[in-house]
Amino acid sequence: MVTSAQLAQIAKQAAAAADFDLAGVASVRAEDLPELEAFPEWIEAGHAGEMKYLEKRTDTGKLRRASLQHAAPWARSVIVCAMNYNTDVPYSTEVRDPARGWISRYALGPQDYHSSLLPRLRQVEAAVVQAATVNYPTQETALPEMTTAQAPAPKTWCYVDTGPVIERVYAKYAGIGWIGKNTCIIHPKLGSWVFLGVILTSLEIAADLPAPDRCGSCTRCIDACPTQALIAPGKMDARRCIAYLTIEKRGEIPEEFRDDVGHQVFGCDICQDVCPWNNKSGNAPAATTLEFQASERLVHPELAWLAGMTQEEFSQTFRGSPVKRTKFSGMKRNVAVAMGNSGNREFLPALERLAADQDATVAEHARWAIEKIRR
Repeated sequence: MVTSAQLAQIAKQAAAAADFDLAGVASVRAEDLPELEAFPEWIEAGHAGEMKYLEKRTDTGKLRRASLQHAAPWARSVIVCAMNYNTDVPYSTEVRDPARGWISRYALGPQDYHSSLLPRLRQVEAAVVQAATVNYPTQETALPEMTTAQAPAPKTWCYVDTGPVIERVYAKYAGIGWIGKNTCIIHPKLGSWVFLGVILTSLEIAADLPAPDRCGSCTRCIDACPTQALIAPGKMDARRCIAYLTIEKRGEIPEEFRDDVGHQVFGCDICQDVCPWNNKSGNAPAATTLEFQASERLVHPELAWLAGMTQEEFSQTFRGSPVKRTKFSGMKRNVAVAMGNSGNREFLPALERLAADQDATVAEHARWAIEKIRR
């Protein structure tokens, strides 16, 4: 009969074969950990902003992402897989051209990470299920009179960002990395440039040791955030985060934050760019995965090019890309803000066209940008 330790090894070998850089296992007993206990309070404080999907509840009224006991009571272990997405391009803190904007590092490739990671997770899931189905009955379903050959197949659920697990919490307890003060998982060799995918399973799999916190007294991420979104170590008010404002936020970006959005047109990497674990010699190597290779035109893209896009051009350029999440109107809104922050008077004709846009939000942000440049 395969042991829980052997299942852990099988999962990690399958993850490596599927091109994941890291893999580990956490027990669902991580339920009682402070990171999860603090989540309902974070939601109640309104720090999730308009991200209502984070507020989904179970039939019993419990927040799904705060309790696997209620969201997936059959789960016994969580397999966490991580993949490096770093690209060999400058950091946003190293370049500043007033004619160009910035797209977050994770969105520079041609493919959305969800569609890249999920098939690979399926490979890991299949390997674990195959190893366990015949000779490893689950605690939940196996009856004393059953032989191992009669035991039901283990239950599993794998996904990327779309399920009830707060991935970074279980990544920490699976030994993938610690949760940094910027709320990102940080690995001592890969830094914070990692995508996470998880597999919930009814199997009892040997858990790894949690990763120790190695941020120390450093507060560079907190100090560097232009909008002071990091309100405490490891705690973010998403409503102030530039990534939230340029991607998740619909409608108007509050005026109090527009100056600080700077040249960001999709997402923000500042709190990661300044992190020493992403800058140490030999750390954060560039990813070799083809899907995450940067498209040249998206690296520090020309604002005039983005502002002049039609809906069709936007759809064609960002087909399969995470950038499509902000939608065409959101991109035009963000570009208008970046143009205003550039101070570049050459953008005034483009902004005049955006000020006449049929989308009232785009037009309002363009008028704001025109006024700022003229001032």
